[in-house]
Amino acid sequence: MSDALDAASARAGENPRATLDEFSWLGAAIDDDAAAGRFAAWGTSSVMDEFLRQPVVTTDLFQALHERAGIDALWPVGNAGLLHVYGYLLSRVMTPFGRKRDRWIAGDLARLCGLPPDEFLPWVRESTLLERVTAAATGVLDHNLRRTERFGELRSRIALTDQQGPAALAYAVETPTVGRRIITMFPVSDAAALLTQIDEDEPRLRWNAALPEQDLSAR
Repeated sequence: MSDALDAASARAGENPRATLDEFSWLGAAIDDDAAAGRFAAWGTSSVMDEFLRQPVVTTDLFQALHERAGIDALWPVGNAGLLHVYGYLLSRVMTPFGRKRDRWIAGDLARLCGLPPDEFLPWVRESTLLERVTAAATGVLDHNLRRTERFGELRSRIALTDQQGPAALAYAVETPTVGRRIITMFPVSDAAALLTQIDEDEPRLRWNAALPEQDLSAR
């Protein structure tokens, strides 16, 4: 199935809407997530990678994903769950940490969450990938909060499954009006170094989070 993902990623660059239709773990999964209201648990994110300073998905794929989910969005800011889960599966951009989809298919993130290594493969469960990722990220945020940052009315929450060595990170942003919304989830190789860096930084939005000036919701 990894070959199928490679093929899907390549075709998504040319015809993203047809690609979503072709694979049940893409289009049909997004349909199921939208019907169940699962995207509401996620905040807003930019597709501009903070390290590369370039988008990790194309404008056509960005639009096709949000159309499929029934979410109004204006490039380059969209629903974080839609982009970080399904968009990252189809992203072909290479970052300093590898491809964005590696977090879902490599197995490391799942293990760090105490889950089977195939937990985040999109095609191995009846539940959608977004449903599984949302459950895992929520658990990490609920039980492993390490840092809270405040700026104005906005508060961000940084959770790590361990404070030393490799760990799963979950990040969320919270405001009085919309409450807590998940932004992203990924593995880190050195939790202690990351926490030290955060402590030395000024509070800020991290990991491509966007200001929740308007709530992206289903049409």
